[in-house]
Amino acid sequence: MSTFKPFKALRPIPDKAKAIASMPYDVMDSDEARIEVQKNPLSFLHVEKPEVDLPLGTDLYDPAVYAKARENLYKYVSDGYMKQDTKPAYYIYKQVMDGRAQIGLVGLTSVDEYMDGTIKKHELTREEKEADRIRHIDACDAHPSPVFFTYRHQNIIDETVAKVMANKQPEYDFISDDGIQHTLWVMDDPEDIKTIQNAFAALPNLYVADGHHRTASAAKVGLKRREQFPDYTGDEEFNFFMAVIFPDNQLKIYDYNRVVKDLNGLTKDEFLAKVAEKWNVTPIPEGENFAPQKKHNISMYLEGKWYRLEPKPGTWNEKNIVEDLDVSILQNNLLQPILGINDPRTDQRIDFIGGIRGLGELVKRVDSGREKVAFAMYPTSMDELIGIADAGEIMPPKSTWFEPKLRSGLFIHLLK
Repeated sequence: MSTFKPFKALRPIPDKAKAIASMPYDVMDSDEARIEVQKNPLSFLHVEKPEVDLPLGTDLYDPAVYAKARENLYKYVSDGYMKQDTKPAYYIYKQVMDGRAQIGLVGLTSVDEYMDGTIKKHELTREEKEADRIRHIDACDAHPSPVFFTYRHQNIIDETVAKVMANKQPEYDFISDDGIQHTLWVMDDPEDIKTIQNAFAALPNLYVADGHHRTASAAKVGLKRREQFPDYTGDEEFNFFMAVIFPDNQLKIYDYNRVVKDLNGLTKDEFLAKVAEKWNVTPIPEGENFAPQKKHNISMYLEGKWYRLEPKPGTWNEKNIVEDLDVSILQNNLLQPILGINDPRTDQRIDFIGGIRGLGELVKRVDSGREKVAFAMYPTSMDELIGIADAGEIMPPKSTWFEPKLRSGLFIHLLK
């Protein structure tokens, strides 16, 4: 059984939604955020990355940063740019990118179900990143930005969402500067709410697609606040956290590519010879599509040339769902044994580039001399992600890249 509750969102008044909506905190650095808020003074980055309003060089974990996030959040309210809805609702959030639509529902999921594994995850988290988000949520007394979940699609949910979209005017409908369309409807009819809540209650599991740190942090804030309330009942707002939940058949995972700074002391010929021990290496002729065309097919860019890599039979365990991932095969048969990348989470010689930036970014990085070799990956599938989560396994780092990114600032869950 999966809990998914309606709630009273704090959200922008309609004519301010486009100006307030921002990219999430973890897809840009402080300098990029400062530039963005100069272009758009109402950007929710004032809450997501409040250091933009503090002196240059301020430590990102200084208490003043979290205090500024709270101040900026409630300034939207005092200035009249945001209001809280008066009755609980679900919110339909549609995004359209390059002609492809994904339609999610915004609501509240359960801290208890994250802790007991009903909400399944596929990534490890880092304690320092969790600590940052815990402090941010605590300071704001709110979940300022949603996590990104998925579920095995259900016709009754699709039909109810489609009905509301057809019969109600959207609250927001705008195209952001990156060309993505964002549309939001309020679902507040009691019968529709009951239908959605019951449909999710029948699902055995929900799945974290993106936002593992925000999810873990929200759960830990809830557990911590329980200790402060001797009369805790389980219905308090802090026992739930905000998620946008998309059906699995509407989501697209992009490739998450790798670049490495050096060849670990090897010459080009020595490196290629070692690679050929476990891989079939084929130069890709000029003019052919350089992108991997199928699973277990990796493209490598080295000294101005593309190569197709296919692992030789017997070099990995096809029956192990994690070891059968392309990112695992590359790590275990090339990055670690040949290039010495033992821990891709911490090794400073490797970097990761989301496939949304295209293979041209890999070529640019290698041709500039910044990196020596690049690897273009075939995207992980939704079936692989859900299968690994169901098995209780963990994906290697940087296995999935989702687009489009959720915008922050369109809906906020207040904890009080």
